[in-house]
Parts: sequence; C-alpha cells; structure tokens
Amino acid sequence: MATTLTRLFDSHTQALDAVSDLEAAGVRSDDISIVSNNADNWHADHKHPEKNLSDDSRGEIAEGAGKGAATGGVLGGGAGALAGLGMLAIPGLGPVVAAGWLASTAVGAAVGAAAGGATGGILGALKDAGHSDEEAHVYAEGVRRGGTLVSVKTDESDASRLQAILDGRRGYDAATRGAAYRETGWSGFDAGAPAYTTDQIEQERARYR
Repeated sequence: MATTLTRLFDSHTQALDAVSDLEAAGVRSDDISIVSNNADNWHADHKHPEKNLSDDSRGEIAEGAGKGAATGGVLGGGAGALAGLGMLAIPGLGPVVAAGWLASTAVGAAVGAAAGGATGGILGALKDAGHSDEEAHVYAEGVRRGGTLVSVKTDESDASRLQAILDGRRGYDAATRGAAYRETGWSGFDAGAPAYTTDQIEQERARYR
C-alpha cells in the first residue's frame, strides 16, 4: 500500500541533503517533493553565488544543491528532484522554492477554492497526500515560519527505511513540531496571516538549535 512521508527541516541544507540521500537510496525523483520558504532569498543567492562568497551557509547550500538547483526553474524538469527547483506562488504561502508533485498539487488544489482556503493550497495538497488535518496545518505553518518540507511517496514496506533517512538529516514530524508551536499559543495555520520577516524566521530557527 502506498503512503506519504513528510518531514519539516529548519535548514535548507539539511533538506537538500535529505533529497539527495533519498535519491541515492533508490527513490525516484518523481516520488520526491520539496517546498521551501525563500524569505531569506537563499535560492536566488545560490543562483548567483558571487554575491555571498564569504557566507559559509550559502556555500553549504550550493554544495548540497549542486547537481541542478542553479539550472532548474521548471517544476519536475531535469535529472533529479533538485534540478526542478524553481520559484512558485502557493496560495497561503506566497512565493516559495518548490519542485515535485506536492507543489503541483498545491497549485491545483487551489483551483475552484478560495485562495488559501482550507480545501485549497498547501493544506489541500497535504491532505490529498494522506496527511491528517492537524498534520497538514503543522507542516504548512512550518513553511510559513521559514522551514522546508520534503515529502516522498513510497510503499509501506519501505517506509521505515526512508523515514530513517529523513530523520537522519534532522527532519521533524508533525507531532513533534506541532507540540512546540502549541506551547506558544498557536492553534492552526492561518493563510491570511502576515508572512514572517527574515528576522522572525531567524529567531524561529534559533529556538530549535
């Protein structure tokens, strides 16, 4: 039986490395999806690395994405999931860096639904993939707060092996991160809430280091 595994990463580098690990483990690129907050312009900086040659984190991102993110731009294009990375507007999240089936479904789920509505956008895509309503809200909120989602379609018989790969790159499941969000009074993803600033995102990431 098919299942979907999703993990939230605080670091772009860890998420990109997790995608590379999945492909090295034999997962087809068509079965992998990535949706990443780009408030800090990491994707543009990677495409123009001369802007930040002294920035170690940009260098790590460039190394992790080296096999195609710079030449990507069309969802699902090229060899490997990372080669398809490109800018995309997803209702409720705004501009993100994304590739793969989850991003495409998020856009499609918004057709005929109010922008950012509970049945459209990223929430609809995550629920269509098999996640519960609560999980969908946590993962959508995670991207809003600066995170990166990596989702993979697999058979249940192989789920444990691929879950270990995602967890090995410090991917968080919805239960763990949702508990942390609720400690601050959060109750659910609000598609109409203002986007996080770069400073707020950095503060958010610092909470989990």
